[in-house]
Amino acid sequence: MPTTTTGTGRTGTPVRILTDEETPDRLPGEGRPHPAHRLLARDTGEYLFVGLRGGTGGPPDTRPAALHLAPGDICFYDVQHTPALDFPERFRATVFLVPVDLLGLAAPDVQRIACTPVTRSSRLGTLLSPLLSDLARTAAEARPPVGDMLAWNAANLLATLAAEQLGSPGPGPQGGKPPVLERILEYVELHLTDPDLSPEVIARAHHISVRYLHKLFKDEGSTVGRWILRRRLDECRRDLMRYGRGSRTIAAVAARWGFLSATHFSRVFRAAYGMSPREWRDTAGRDRTR
Repeated sequence: MPTTTTGTGRTGTPVRILTDEETPDRLPGEGRPHPAHRLLARDTGEYLFVGLRGGTGGPPDTRPAALHLAPGDICFYDVQHTPALDFPERFRATVFLVPVDLLGLAAPDVQRIACTPVTRSSRLGTLLSPLLSDLARTAAEARPPVGDMLAWNAANLLATLAAEQLGSPGPGPQGGKPPVLERILEYVELHLTDPDLSPEVIARAHHISVRYLHKLFKDEGSTVGRWILRRRLDECRRDLMRYGRGSRTIAAVAARWGFLSATHFSRVFRAAYGMSPREWRDTAGRDRTR
C-alpha cells in the first residue's frame, strides 16, 4: 500500500495517511488480522478506514461477528486487533492511522467504535466521507507544511466523528440519551472555550431548572462540572500534542479552553493524566519525532 506520511518535520503530526489504488490484502496493523472480527463488502469502490493506535483494550466486541460495508463507508479499527477483510477482487482503500489520545478515546471507546461503521448514507457520512477522501488525496500531493495542516484537519474531523458515534446508541441493548441531553451536550461543545460556562448558564439556555440539569447528568453517571472539565482537558491535551513547544504556551492553551488559572489547570491535568501539562507536551513531542 503506497504510504503518505505527514509530519516528517519538527512540527509534524503523528497522523499518517495511507492511500492505495490497488487491492490491499490486509489493513495496516500489528500482528495477524483477528479472525473473529471481519469486514465484508461485495461492491467495488473506495472504503475509508481509521486505524486507532495506542489502544489498550482487547479484541472488539464482535456484535455482529461480521460487519457489512458499502463503498464510501468509514470504519474504525484497533491496529492491535486488525479485522480480516472479505472484499471484492478490486477495491480502493484510504487509511488514516491516528493515536487514540489524539481523538480523546479510552480503551472501552475503541472496542465500541470498532463495531459501529459510519455509513456513507448517514448524516455525517454524507458530509465527511467525500471530504476525508479528497483530503487524503490532497495531502498525498502537498508539501510537508501543508500536508501537516491537512492531517491535523483530518484528525479534528475524525475526533468529531468519533464523538458522534460514541454519543449514539451502541450495538448493545442500551438506549440513546434523552433529546434534551443531546442538545445540552452539543451546547457544551460549542461553548467549551467560554470560562463563564456553568450549570446556571446551561440550564437557562435550555429553559430547564438547574436541578433537572443535574439529574440528567446524574443519570449518565457524571456531573455537569466533571463533564465540562473532562472535555476541556481532552482539548487541552490535544492542543499540547499538536503545538508542542511551538507558538502557544501552556498557559495560552489552558486559557483558550476556559481555564482562568494556570495553576488550577496544571493541578487538574496532573490529577486526570498522572503527569503535568509540560511533561505531557514533552512526551508527545518525543513520540512525534520517532
